[in-house]
Amino acid sequence: MLPLSTLLVALPLVLATTAPKRGLCHVPSDDHPTDDTIWTAAPNSPLTWYYNYKSEPSQAYASDHSLQFIPMLWGASATDTGTPFLDSVRAQRAAGRNISHVLGFNEPDGWHSVGGSDMPPALAASVWRAQLEPLRVDDGIKVGAPAVMGSPDGFIWLEQWFSECKGGCNPDFIPVHFYGDFEALANHIGQIMGTYPGLDVWVTEWAYPRKDLETTKGFFNTSTEWFDRMENITRYSYFGAFRSDVSNVGPNAAMLTEQGKLTDIGSWYLGGAATNNAPKEGGAGRAARFSGWALVVIGMGMWVWL
Repeated sequence: MLPLSTLLVALPLVLATTAPKRGLCHVPSDDHPTDDTIWTAAPNSPLTWYYNYKSEPSQAYASDHSLQFIPMLWGASATDTGTPFLDSVRAQRAAGRNISHVLGFNEPDGWHSVGGSDMPPALAASVWRAQLEPLRVDDGIKVGAPAVMGSPDGFIWLEQWFSECKGGCNPDFIPVHFYGDFEALANHIGQIMGTYPGLDVWVTEWAYPRKDLETTKGFFNTSTEWFDRMENITRYSYFGAFRSDVSNVGPNAAMLTEQGKLTDIGSWYLGGAATNNAPKEGGAGRAARFSGWALVVIGMGMWVWL
C-alpha cells in the first residue's frame, strides 16, 4: 500500500481560490527591531496576514494595516477570571481593526517549560466556551481550534477536548504545527483532514529543522507549492522569520542571515528571487535559543517546535 503522503501528492489537486494564503509567524527581535520592516517592505509580497501568539498587534505593525492581524488566545490557567481575550478582540474591532479570524490555544498538550500552554482538555473547553465560542456565534469571527503538537498525543488531546466541550466548541479550522520531512508532513495533514473532514487547515508553524541547506530549500519549495495547490489548506505561515544565528530550528531554516539579509528561503517567501545569501550559525557553534522557547524531539524522529 502506498503511504498516505504519496496518495495525497498523486491526487489531482484543485487549485486554490484567489484568497491569499501566505502569512507571517512574527517573532520580533529586541536586538534587531529594524528586521520587522523586512516583512512589509518587499514589493509584490504575497503576505497578507500575521500572528504573534498574542491578543494585540505587534508594536511594529500597530498602525500598519497591510497585513491583517490574527489574534491568538495563547493559553489560560484555572485561576484566571473575566474574559480579557474576548474583550480585547471586541475592543479592537470597535476601534476599526479588521479581525475576521482568531487562533485558539498554542500547543495546550505541551508543558510550560518547553513553550506549550499546558492546558488540560477540560480547562481548555471551559475557556473556549467563555472566550472563543461567543466570538464565533455573536460576532461572526472564524475561530481556529487549539494548535496541538505534531504528534499522536496531539490527536488524543483534541479528541478529549471535543469530548469535554460537549458540543459547545465549534472551530472553523484546524491549525497545524509540524517539524519534519515532507512525507511526514503530508501524512500528518492527511490524518487531520481524514479526522476532521469538514474543517479547513491552517499550517501555522512548519519547518524542517537542522538539515543541510539544499535539503532545507527543497523541502520549503515542495511544501509551499503543495500548500498553494491544496484547496482545503487555506492559510500557512512558515516558522523562520528571524536571523540564522538565533534560530533554534537550525540556521538553514531561517529566512534571514546572521546579518539580517534575506536568505533564498526568505526572499522566496516574500515573492522574490534567490539571493544566494548563505545563513550561518552563531559563534557558539550552534543556534542560540529564543528566550522562553525550546525545540524538542518527540517519537519517530519528529521535530516539534513548542
